[in-house]
Amino acid sequence: MKIVRYRKSQKTLSFYKNNYKFHEPYQVLVDGTFCHAAIENKFDIQDQIPTYFHATTKILTTPCIIMETEKLGKKVNGAMLITKKFPVHKCLHDKNPVSGSKCLKSMIGDNNSSRYMIATQDRQLQEEVRKIPGVPLLYLHGCTPTLEAPSEASKKAAQEVIKGLVMTVDQQKTLKTLKEQTGLVEPQSVKCIKKRKQKGPNPLSCLKKKNNKNKINNNKPESSDSGKIRKRKRIKTPAHVKEILKSSI
Repeated sequence: MKIVRYRKSQKTLSFYKNNYKFHEPYQVLVDGTFCHAAIENKFDIQDQIPTYFHATTKILTTPCIIMETEKLGKKVNGAMLITKKFPVHKCLHDKNPVSGSKCLKSMIGDNNSSRYMIATQDRQLQEEVRKIPGVPLLYLHGCTPTLEAPSEASKKAAQEVIKGLVMTVDQQKTLKTLKEQTGLVEPQSVKCIKKRKQKGPNPLSCLKKKNNKNKINNNKPESSDSGKIRKRKRIKTPAHVKEILKSSI
């Protein structure tokens, strides 16, 4: 199972690398729900997330998330202590703090230009993040971290980019003619294809077949006037005559 999880995570990471220019160190924004689930499942965020990705990562949080965990009180006291261990990424809500989910959404924006990964257990936030293209989503399934496969929004946006890069046949032709007109490429001379002349039949195939009947007839033994071959008659001596001859000797 570890090999399967590793292959899936690497496949998802390669998708975001190739299509959205993600690179190491990966920036993972963690909220209070993820930290709370990590305590319940005895999951070490600082050590196990880099080993899961097999890459260097920066685990970050925001001031709004820390303040949200502080307001919730003793129930999430452990999650608050964990969030305070991570580097705090500045957000735009210093004067007017907002909830953790709203803060993370504002950090992502419309296109996730800063290339953040979101680590959360909040189902509502997960649904909203899936609608934004180019946002990797990380959550805990028990004590196992899971990097979700790319959402439909991410796949569609990547396909549109690929379609824009690929030129049609007509576009390739127009580009070629423009290059020839400007002198960037020498025009290709059209080669005249010579037609092949029809050749006559092979003279060897036109030779007449030799008749071997005369040779066969010459090798036959001479026949009589009637055309039949004479056979030599053999006279057989009877057995009792042979016995008389033997006794006389």
